[in-house]
Amino acid sequence: MMKRLKQWLLAAVAWVNVVLVVLMLLTGYSDRIDPESHPFMAYAGLVFPFLVLANVLMLGFWTLVAWRRLWIPVGGLLLAYTPINIYAPVRVEAQQPDYDLKVLSWNVGGYGLKPGRGDSFDSIFSYIREQQADIVCIEEDNETGRDRETSYAQHFAHSSRVKISIEGSKWPNHVALHSRFPIVHSERIDAPTVTHVNGAAAFYVDTGADTILVVGCHLENIHLDSKDRQQYRDILRGDMQRDTAKAEGKVLLTKFSGAYQARAAQVKAVHRYIEEHRGRHRVIVCGDFNDTPLSFTRHTLCQGLTDCFAESGSGLGLSYNQKGFNFRIDHFLCSSDLLPQKCKVDSKIAQSDHYPVLCWLKMGLKP
Repeated sequence: MMKRLKQWLLAAVAWVNVVLVVLMLLTGYSDRIDPESHPFMAYAGLVFPFLVLANVLMLGFWTLVAWRRLWIPVGGLLLAYTPINIYAPVRVEAQQPDYDLKVLSWNVGGYGLKPGRGDSFDSIFSYIREQQADIVCIEEDNETGRDRETSYAQHFAHSSRVKISIEGSKWPNHVALHSRFPIVHSERIDAPTVTHVNGAAAFYVDTGADTILVVGCHLENIHLDSKDRQQYRDILRGDMQRDTAKAEGKVLLTKFSGAYQARAAQVKAVHRYIEEHRGRHRVIVCGDFNDTPLSFTRHTLCQGLTDCFAESGSGLGLSYNQKGFNFRIDHFLCSSDLLPQKCKVDSKIAQSDHYPVLCWLKMGLKP
């Protein structure tokens, strides 16, 4: 009787494990789902790491209890290798990469105009200067009440600043590029924005050998106010009554869904622009995507391009550093004729609500 009960319990656990594997695969590959058609499915990728953890725990369980059923979590984790590697690649980072270009991308949050941070231009610029990058892409390069251009001109031979916000925006939003190579042209990419604030800019950088198209992104965000953020944290901590949490959760989900839909339309337009120029130029796409690694946004922009962090980075690479909102939403992509040697998120400087992303690239042969 006890033996039969044990067999029944193990069979039940095995079926639970199979369900966990299926859910892991569905969420892991959910970045193919268009939020404009299925806005509430856009959240699926957020659940993926928890399902991976659940299957890792099942791996330990079967090892101790019934090793013959190890194939369930092992098979599932192998099938989920691609999204796992995108979300959190595991490798030994190159300490001194062999590279031709060092590129830095950073949403500087208006150089400290975020609440409670104060003017942090000096420390941000000091960090940028110390990195000695060949190309620096700055998102939220907005007014600070000081002469930024003079400081940058002392260190970079060439700079360009593009306003990506449009008429009707609450505040002007810019993407800037600073380079040791000439910037021969720059423009705002024609992409829709429901908030009038976000978008992307294109910069054409002449390296002498050829021209690199650098697309700097600050894509549509959710624009949660301080009250929304606090309610989100309270829900996560369980510090809210069930009925209240349910009602507030619906409000937050509506805001998230609207942002996912708006960003989907925007990212399609940016992707079309990249595709129109990718055959003629080497391409770098970087910046604040305002979306996670397993998202329609990253997946769409990555079509025909390499995700540099997945290819040469390591770990979670959390780039947004606000408590309760720790995600990798800043990304770095490149065309196949640029070879990523190392890509990392530098969490040692917290003068913005984002950490900087650095990538070392080797010039490859054009296809």
